[in-house]
Parts: sequence; structure tokens; C-alpha cells
Amino acid sequence: MPAIILSIGDELTLGQTVDTNSAWVSAQLAGHGITTQAHQTVADDKRAIEQAIRWACSEADLVIISGGIGPTEDDLTRFALADAMGVGLVEHAGAMRTLEDFFRGRGRPMPEKNRVQAMLPQGATLIPNANGTAPGMRCRVGRAEVFVVPGVPREMRPMVIETILPATAALNGSGQTILTAKINTFGAGESTVAERLGDLMDRQRNPVVGTTVSDGIVSVRVRAEYADNAEAGRACEATCATVESALGPIVFGRNEQTLQQAVVELLRERGQTVATAESCTGGLIGAMLTEVPGSSAAYAGGWVTYSNDMKMKQLGVDAGTLAAEGAVSEAVVKALASGALERSGATLAIAVSGIAGPDGGTADKPVGTVWFALARREGQAVHTE
Repeated sequence: MPAIILSIGDELTLGQTVDTNSAWVSAQLAGHGITTQAHQTVADDKRAIEQAIRWACSEADLVIISGGIGPTEDDLTRFALADAMGVGLVEHAGAMRTLEDFFRGRGRPMPEKNRVQAMLPQGATLIPNANGTAPGMRCRVGRAEVFVVPGVPREMRPMVIETILPATAALNGSGQTILTAKINTFGAGESTVAERLGDLMDRQRNPVVGTTVSDGIVSVRVRAEYADNAEAGRACEATCATVESALGPIVFGRNEQTLQQAVVELLRERGQTVATAESCTGGLIGAMLTEVPGSSAAYAGGWVTYSNDMKMKQLGVDAGTLAAEGAVSEAVVKALASGALERSGATLAIAVSGIAGPDGGTADKPVGTVWFALARREGQAVHTE
């Protein structure tokens, strides 16, 4: 049962807001055996929305639309849907009572503009919204079953879970199950990861294996499609284990686990702590680590030593070394790491110094040159990019 998801709003098409709704809805549908074949973002333009609805309903059996059903002039989804159905809008008495009760419960009169939220295309049924004033709607357009929900995630998500997913389960006669997993890696490029996976990435196999990259993280995505949920689970897990075996130590976690979560968990398991000495990253490493709940047990603290003066005063970097080697050098980054290790009392210390640009580069040290050092009581490791 193919599905298409439409997201409505100028803020999306202009890039002011990232469309996270479509990804979330697609994941929910996949768990119910429904594959999403397209996402489309549409501006707040009635004709454009109508055309998108007509196209989606000609291509898919299920269409889910989020956004554009508020009370303002740029909320045009209900009007476009009515045009696509070839019907007019009618007031839904139950929706109007719910709206009136909503405002009465807050001790204020209902603005006249909100009355439009009780208007549905003739023949459509209402989807209750327990968390806002915009009820959803359900109707049929051509071959497709159409569901419309608000774009606000805290309103949209309960409506999808409580109303749309149970309905799609009844509509999806195939009984197919789709299970997905994601294996996260760091330290190798996407092409290297693909080479190591080899035939696992054959698009004809089931489960399907593919790769994506975001913020330096290469993720291996696994999708298993089977008629039986237990069989899908076994196949998905077996493929994940094979992927992890093929990639070895560059794997740091599954699904939504972040690199910083993996680092903090590993440090806590080993009873170790880390300190940071940052120059070009300006405190970014420390900020990432402290995003993780419980990081105080693993992160001792850190220094942001952007200037040479701070490097000398705070972490004891030798002035002669700075003059001879420059701040972006093996000798200086090792000194930063050693200074952080000594002053923090941590078991490990990480230091980074680089040329972030846009200027400051030389022929020997172009913009983008970065030195890293890891210091521990037993010695140091240094790396440059």
C-alpha cells in the first residue's frame, strides 16, 4: 500500500522551518507495513495545494497531509481539498461545539476567525484534536484515502497514533511488516563504508541496506519487509549483526544514539573521566559531551584557549614552542593535552587546535588544518587532518 505525505507551509518551502513531520509519519507507517514513496512540501497557495493533492491521490492509495488547517488567511488546505474533491465546505456541528467549549474553558470568547476550523469538505469526516483547535479530517479522493492533520507536532502526533495508524492497519490488506534499524559509524567515509559492506548493499536483497551521511556520521540503514513480524525482526537483527561485524570498531551505536552518548557511556563503563582543551572548536566538544544526561560522571571539565596567551597562562604551553612551531602544530596540541590532563586530574584529556578560516592559512598549514591529541597517564596519541 503506497503512501504519499504532503507538508503544507511557506515556512517549509522557504527553508525557515525543517519538515520533521514527514520523516516521523513515514517511520510510523513503516512499522505498519506501509511504504512511503514520496514527500512533497507545498507553499501556502490554494492552487498549488490542490494540484499536489490531485497528483498524490492519483499516485498513492494513502495520502497524509499536515499543515494549513489553522484559522488564518494563509491556512488554505481545507479549501484546496474541497476543490480537489469537487465539493463545498460545510460546518460540522460537533467541531463547532468543541471549539466553543475550548475557548469557554479558557474564559475568553472565540474569535470569529476560528469558525473556519469547524468547516469540512462535504463528505469528509472529522478527526478529533485533543491538543488544539484544529480538528483533522478524513475523506476519499479518487483511489486514495486522505487524512489531514495539523502541522504542529504535539497536535499531529497523537492524532496519527490514535486515529490514522489504526485506520491504515485496516486499509492495508497485505499484512506486510516493515522494520527498520540504523547502525551509526564514525571515522570512515561513506564510500569506504560501502566498500566494506560489499554485497550487503545489493538493492535486490531483503533486508535492504543503504547509507546516509549527516554531520560526519555515516549511518547504515536496514529495512526488512516480510509478511510476518517475527520473521522481519529476525532478518533485520541478523543483517544488523552482519553489518556491525563487517565495520568493526567504527560502529558506535544504533538508531538514535549519538556519538557523544556513546563516548560518555564508554567512559562511565570504564570508570574514566575526560577533560578538554579546545582552540578552534571554541568549546564545542565540551558542549556536546554535556548534552548527555549523566555526563558529570565522565566529563571533568575543559578549557577554551583561543589565544596564545591563554594557552600559555591556562595550560602551560611554552612560549618558545608557540613561537617556533605555531599554535596549530603537533608540539602545541600535545602540550595542550598534557596541561589539561595535569590540571584536571582526569584520566584522559583531548586537545584540538586548527585553522578554521576564512584566513590565517599558509602554504604549509592551509585553512582546514587541524591537530588532535589524546593524552593519558601512559602516553599520548596525536593525529592531524
